Amino acid sequence: MNPQSQSQSQAKSKGVDYWTKRISDQEMPALCSTVKTLEKLAKDDVSSLGLLGKSVMHDNALTSRILRVANSATYSKGHSQVTTVSRATVVLGFDTIRNICITAKLLSSLLESEGLSESVYQRLIKLMARAFQAAMLAKMMLRDHDEELQEEVFIASLLYHLGESAFWSTGCDEAVALDDSMAQCGDSKEEKAIIREMLGTSFNKLSLGIARSWGLGDVLLKSLSNPNERTPEIRSIYLANEISEILARKNPAPDELQHRLKQAADMLGIEVDELKARMVRCSNATKKLAEAYGAKVLVDHLPDPQHLKRDLTAEINVPVVRMPDMTKQLKKLRELTNCAISKADFNQVITITLEGILDGVGVDRCGVLLLSPNRKRLQPRIALGEGAEKMKSEFIITLDQPQCLFCDSIELKQSMFVDDPASAKWRLYMDVDLKSKTSATGFMIAPLIIDTKVIGMFYADRASSKRKLSLSEFDNFTHFTQLANVCLGASMGH
Repeated sequence: MNPQSQSQSQAKSKGVDYWTKRISDQEMPALCSTVKTLEKLAKDDVSSLGLLGKSVMHDNALTSRILRVANSATYSKGHSQVTTVSRATVVLGFDTIRNICITAKLLSSLLESEGLSESVYQRLIKLMARAFQAAMLAKMMLRDHDEELQEEVFIASLLYHLGESAFWSTGCDEAVALDDSMAQCGDSKEEKAIIREMLGTSFNKLSLGIARSWGLGDVLLKSLSNPNERTPEIRSIYLANEISEILARKNPAPDELQHRLKQAADMLGIEVDELKARMVRCSNATKKLAEAYGAKVLVDHLPDPQHLKRDLTAEINVPVVRMPDMTKQLKKLRELTNCAISKADFNQVITITLEGILDGVGVDRCGVLLLSPNRKRLQPRIALGEGAEKMKSEFIITLDQPQCLFCDSIELKQSMFVDDPASAKWRLYMDVDLKSKTSATGFMIAPLIIDTKVIGMFYADRASSKRKLSLSEFDNFTHFTQLANVCLGASMGH
């Protein structure tokens, strides 16, 4: 059995049931036990108050966290200071204290995970910070609803990525291997495929499996199994997690962020600017609450509210203009040379090449298109730059035109510089479909070759800024694509 089919069979033998049981029984038994006890108490209205106090009394750290949070600005609401869990339960209600208890136990269980590699630990911390911010955002979105629903939404948002958080917290060999593989991925679609291959399930299904096994609430189960449901609670959980994930990025795409903010504002019946102001206030409250929970380590990784202070509408309409940068070109060419020596994998070579073309050559967008199995179509695999997501979904080239530019490049194994698509030289190659996808001011293509066989194409243009390309930029583009082909040949052992 080859290594790939062996890893696939191992993944299938594991799957969601295996990981749910392992996390519940071996990795996080204390959290599992606490949650199950609290859920059991929730069904016993008569004796739940007294039993709740007893169930956490033996855990001093948990008790002090619960009291600190109960007396925090988020929950105290002007009440006099509470000094016992029982009193806090009377003042705030059982559901609120139960959720505070679950949150405190979850944070301590995950933050105190031992033996994690630095990379896995950073991944876990960033994910938890995002989840914590999403929980506060979702609760804020439902501030006009009753407190019980707000609390349900808070805990459901916090636990929305429970499967992934729990998996990283194990620090097991599979976690380290998956972390390494994900670090080399080109996009989220590829990440999901690798996760499924290595775990035998998705993180979403693992969250659902744990939620069912531990008896977590219906709101969480619905949000995981049917995230597109239009009820206010499910919608707020979905949007809060989407917005939190976008804000956590270093340079979030203005159009993507504006789109999600508009959806949330429409749901609340307010303007986007008012939503932004509420979110900034919510971000400040999130920092204080994280500290009350003893989770200061999350504060530095909470999604950045500064992104909300930008004029997103103006940014969407102003294209980023990247000028040729010889320093960046040289840096990426050196990285590619190292790739040839180390026989780096396909994704690493392609990503470095496209980064060099985008930021070094100075184009607006670029991508790699791969030939379909029947070699009748070119389909986008990785795209970078302005409108990259749109390019990945729409930039499909059919290769059955009478005069086909891409066919010629494939057949001749040569780069081509279409300096003026409207000129007599290129006009016959440009049908309506190709014109709608490419830039009217010119574009560059080059074959992607492994072992003398063309498997796809590199593409680059300046579509959004409508600038023309020069011959020297085409030479630099060709240099990058040729070196990429050398690297891929080396990695395949040729």
